[in-house]
Amino acid sequence: MTTPRALTLLKKAADRIERQTPAHRDRAVDGLRALALLAVPTGHWLLGGFTLDSGGGLHNASPLSTFGALAPASWVLQMLGIFFLVGGYASVLSYRRRTGTVGAWLKGRMVRLGRPVLGVTAVWALAAPVLYAAGVPEATLRTGATLVIQPLWFVGVYVVVTALTPYCVRAAHRLGGWAAAPLIGSVAVVDFLRYGPLADSVPSSLALLNILPGWLFAYQLGVSWGERRIGRRGAWLLMAGGTVLFAVLLAVFHYPASMVGVPGAARTNSHPPSLLVLALAAAQSGAAILLRDRLARLLARPALWAPVVVVNLCAMTILCWHQTAMLAAAVPASFAGGLAGLTTAPDSLGWIVVRIAWMPVFAVLLVGIARYARRFESPPREGHRSTAVRRTVAGVLAAGFTVFALGLA
Repeated sequence: MTTPRALTLLKKAADRIERQTPAHRDRAVDGLRALALLAVPTGHWLLGGFTLDSGGGLHNASPLSTFGALAPASWVLQMLGIFFLVGGYASVLSYRRRTGTVGAWLKGRMVRLGRPVLGVTAVWALAAPVLYAAGVPEATLRTGATLVIQPLWFVGVYVVVTALTPYCVRAAHRLGGWAAAPLIGSVAVVDFLRYGPLADSVPSSLALLNILPGWLFAYQLGVSWGERRIGRRGAWLLMAGGTVLFAVLLAVFHYPASMVGVPGAARTNSHPPSLLVLALAAAQSGAAILLRDRLARLLARPALWAPVVVVNLCAMTILCWHQTAMLAAAVPASFAGGLAGLTTAPDSLGWIVVRIAWMPVFAVLLVGIARYARRFESPPREGHRSTAVRRTVAGVLAAGFTVFALGLA
């Protein structure tokens, strides 16, 4: 129970954050980023589960395999479109304010993204042999490695689209809000080839062509928004058009309803993104642009603004370590056998209820991990030989862990 003293301390912290916030800070954009970011662990914790094999090893499972009716939850929790929208918006503002070369600007943004990724993979590379020696089954370690690597694909894609910012800015100047239209057209063509009458004669690798335009779509919308080339009329068009396209793809063209991968399913919308992902991103982006002013007024309250600042400051830590937090509960529990909502098969309504009860535990574990992992988001001291050595060692460890996680070793 929260005590009056705790409430007083929280209020003082919120007031301090309020005083330190620059007047030019775009609170609505930060709020949207925090919302999209928190949807990632929420979705993974709620829609991801485990099963135990006879040797006590953990394997990935999902309640979506049994309860297809839960698919609409993934429509709400799949907010990467908002993340890329806000990323494009923030990037173009930063791009305009840069004082050095474009190359230096890109390097700075990429280093900030790369350090936390290097940190989590290097730590896991060191921890995996120790866990194995302590009796953790290899199956559990491979499952854990897969879960840790799983969200990090986003960072690689984000680096690529960020590098394309100068071209996105030019496209926004020439085409305005329509600069993203060729991207959605490209994904539509690839989807037609994958799922249309020619599907049997098309190689499955063709789907990879959707990766860049699929995620660049919302980023380009964000750049156009930042360049003030999308107003309320364009936002209404995005929201309405995206909603209609989403409904048509589901009802007429029978796209899978889940926005996340379902174990055993023949088709997936997410890896690589299908046209359904872009339709959802368009609808979400339109709604976000329309709600911007209202959200900004809401976040003018210090009590609401303070959590947004904290989440944004720990953005990469949350992204990189939230699966580790879930594993920190599941791996010890696996030694005790089946524990409801954690290591039992996610095939009942009871599992869903108990999993929801577990989520605050995962959150507390993530906060504890973040106290130490947050350092990977801080810039290292440059010019020291020890820094270069540590970076090299971390790179080697991260590469080895990645090989293990991808099943190449």
